[in-house]
Amino acid sequence: MSNELIMEAKAVLKYVRTSPRKTRLVVDAIRGKKVAEALNILTFINKKPARAVKKLLKSAVANAEEKKIDDVESLSVSRITVDGGSIWKRQLPRGRGRATPIKKRTSHITIVLKEV
Repeated sequence: MSNELIMEAKAVLKYVRTSPRKTRLVVDAIRGKKVAEALNILTFINKKPARAVKKLLKSAVANAEEKKIDDVESLSVSRITVDGGSIWKRQLPRGRGRATPIKKRTSHITIVLKEV
């Protein structure tokens, strides 16, 4: 075990109104990338969860600055996970007095930045 202290910053976003499956498509694009490159990628991804993930990434960078991490430019996305949140259950009226269930899924996104 080395005596070197590994600095990391973390940010969590819960109950995002996008399905985990669609959010994972966006998250997979930035996993392992440097922060500047990840922000650039998220700017040009044309998917709804990209805005929430970009905001979360900026929050994690702000947390790193608050923790007094020396070189914020050298941070990279070491871990980013998307877990399923609570599911909003709704009903859609159908013919002959029936109803079809609709599941409105939510996501919990966790991001951890680490110095390279």
